[in-house]
Amino acid sequence: MSTATNTATDTTVWSGSASGEGGAPAGAPELSCYTAGLVAYLEAERPDAAELLADAVALAVRTDLPAGRLAFRHHRRIDTGGPDGPLAHRGAAAWPEALAGLRHESALRGRVLAVANTRHVPWSPAYGRSAVSHWVLLEPGTEHGDRWRVTDRFAALLPDGEQLPHTGTLDDDELRGLLTPPGALPWQNRARDVHALGDAQELPDPDHFGWLAREVGPPGREPAGQWLTEPLDVLRFLAARLGEDPAALAAHADDLWAAARHQRHRLAVLARRGRVPAPAAGTAAHAWGELPRSLRFAVTSAERGRPRPGVVAQAFATLIDAMTVLRREEPTR
Repeated sequence: MSTATNTATDTTVWSGSASGEGGAPAGAPELSCYTAGLVAYLEAERPDAAELLADAVALAVRTDLPAGRLAFRHHRRIDTGGPDGPLAHRGAAAWPEALAGLRHESALRGRVLAVANTRHVPWSPAYGRSAVSHWVLLEPGTEHGDRWRVTDRFAALLPDGEQLPHTGTLDDDELRGLLTPPGALPWQNRARDVHALGDAQELPDPDHFGWLAREVGPPGREPAGQWLTEPLDVLRFLAARLGEDPAALAAHADDLWAAARHQRHRLAVLARRGRVPAPAAGTAAHAWGELPRSLRFAVTSAERGRPRPGVVAQAFATLIDAMTVLRREEPTR
């Protein structure tokens, strides 16, 4: 996911609307590259996909992985409705096979989500620098058989620079470059890919070209492992776990960056609907926005040999207080 090592957040005053982050266009939902791509994909069949996602936002953390590792789910699945089945990961080692798979899926659906590589995404601030999985929406071009329309809705101010939404066209060779497999990634990045759709999914080999396809299959299974799902329990656990372990904080700061964007999107939608009071929602949204900034400061300080557990504790305490107030006001889901 393109949030890896990207934990910058905005400093604008939250007003109960889904404002962009750090120069993103006004009205752009604060999403990750995965959810921005997923919403763009689903809008063809669900024009309210962004609001559907807001209703599905629910942060959960897996606590029983070996070596103290964590995994995160940011939302329930929103791609399982309709006759075509949910999305599933697909991959191919050779480009001709991958291209055939992309063409097949786009011919069936009119579009296909593909897994790009930020090192090869010209409009990404990570271009030529770092390789992370990044979802883009592809549609067959209308003028030439080997042209593709590519849409990337992701917008954020990142440490490497600003990413803005992008729409353009590519031929098959250019597309191959864009989708260059990122290869083996750190385990926390792999965990993000596994849970990107909202539950655990099998992934292609990291050296394979990747995309997502509709698949009619058996009902989803209960998630494996031990998960915390109650919002305040999740935050209290993370406050303790990340505050005491600088290595875990460094590994998972980006997971909290993504969580903050999704939670702010949810709060913006709820406030706009009048389902929660705007003041309480605004306070919680501000606390979520400050969390990744504080965590990044703590990570940077720890890298210089000066851990800042107090900064981590205070950021989580402020957020927990704000969410406690909000939970008294919001409807039961």
